[in-house]
Amino acid sequence: MRKTLGWLLSLVVLIGTVGAAGSTAQAATAAQPAAATDIKDQILGIPGMSLIEEKPYPGYRFFVLNYEQPVDHRQPWKGTFKQRLTLLHKDVSRPSVFYTSGYNVSTSPRRSEPTTIVDGNQVSLEYRFFTPSRPDPANWSNLDIWQAASDQHRLFTALKKIYKKNWLATGGSKGGMTATYYERFYPRDMDGVVAYVAPNDVVNDEDSAYDRFFAKVGTKECRDKLNAVQREALVRRAPLEAKYAVAAAENGWTFTTVGDLDKAYEAVVLDYVWAFWQYSLLADCASIPAAATASDQEIWDSIDGISGFSAYTDQGLETYTPYYYQAGTQLGSPDIKLPHLKGLSRYGYQPPRNFVPRDIPMAFQPGAMADVDRWVRDNAHQMLFVYGQNDPWGAEPFRLGYGVRDSYVMIAPGANHGANVAKLMDGEKALATAKILQWAGVAPAAALADAGKAAPLAAPLAAPDAELDRRDLEREPQLRP
Repeated sequence: MRKTLGWLLSLVVLIGTVGAAGSTAQAATAAQPAAATDIKDQILGIPGMSLIEEKPYPGYRFFVLNYEQPVDHRQPWKGTFKQRLTLLHKDVSRPSVFYTSGYNVSTSPRRSEPTTIVDGNQVSLEYRFFTPSRPDPANWSNLDIWQAASDQHRLFTALKKIYKKNWLATGGSKGGMTATYYERFYPRDMDGVVAYVAPNDVVNDEDSAYDRFFAKVGTKECRDKLNAVQREALVRRAPLEAKYAVAAAENGWTFTTVGDLDKAYEAVVLDYVWAFWQYSLLADCASIPAAATASDQEIWDSIDGISGFSAYTDQGLETYTPYYYQAGTQLGSPDIKLPHLKGLSRYGYQPPRNFVPRDIPMAFQPGAMADVDRWVRDNAHQMLFVYGQNDPWGAEPFRLGYGVRDSYVMIAPGANHGANVAKLMDGEKALATAKILQWAGVAPAAALADAGKAAPLAAPLAAPDAELDRRDLEREPQLRP
């Protein structure tokens, strides 16, 4: 739902609050209201909601919960499954933030950046089909962006009866995509959307934007250094694959899904340059070895530290099966040209089909992302997209058309896949913060009275908390075409 903020009303409320402070206190002393129902009881009063555990945290109540959802929202009578979520409860008088990573949910108390900015409650939902939030038996055709958006809509509808103030949707990377898809299918639910580093692969077979990105990102010196290590890892395929076989035996790694160790090895190596820019900064180039003089162990350690040799094992792929399934059915996946590996690469960028067990059927739907892209360009309202300048996933961002209202795309200079509002340039950071506060319905009265003063007055409302605000940057799998 979209709520128009009334400047005069805000001023009247502010004056009324100050003027009535004394009489309100006297009234409270004269007649104490009956104790409100405990928030846990209110939450568990929602049909289909059950408690897994409550964890204490100063200033909050933190619950890990299950919510019973239809396997198929179009045919809800055909069975249900339990979807895991967490609730960081501040106060029902505060706004709420609906967060999703697009993957598993963390069961440790955490605050997303918008939650800190608005000093609100946070609901975090596990994406369907990520275990344990997977129907049994699993009909994989029910894993799509509309079904996932409908999970959010149904949960929001239930919780809105308790948390009546404004709501924002947010998430990073696949979570940012998820927040955007939710807005596309249920545009009346949220009062604003903050989507971080959200890829937008509109046409799956057109990926020249990534080639242009890798031709100019960082410095030529750094790009050449990374390419040289990547090439050397394929030149030394035989000795390094021998090390891989030893590591596989020691760790119990198997390669049934991808096919064999050789395919897994090359997939890890081909991720190397992309993963560096996704998770590292330009300054980290100093730690990359000189390929020509590096030992096998130094090449191994660099590839493993950045790409991770466990990524394409059966054990590494299993957690992300729902992700690769979606990449191969709706989300799409980028491809890049690798001329420096000519004559060395045997498989090229392998498709998502290679990373999903063969007994799970897959068929790509080319219109899914085009539909979302078109909707955002034409209909975005109170949406903020934040990208990192040096993040490969920002090569194909969401863009805004002329008809959008109160929506923005901002780029954090020098930032990677961890870009956020705090890393924006000062002016944009202030504007983004002001907009998040405004959409949440908690912007300072002075800022509401004069839009020109909004930016200087904007600041997060919650006090910093090192543990709650710690960012667990998801080591996401690399998408393949």
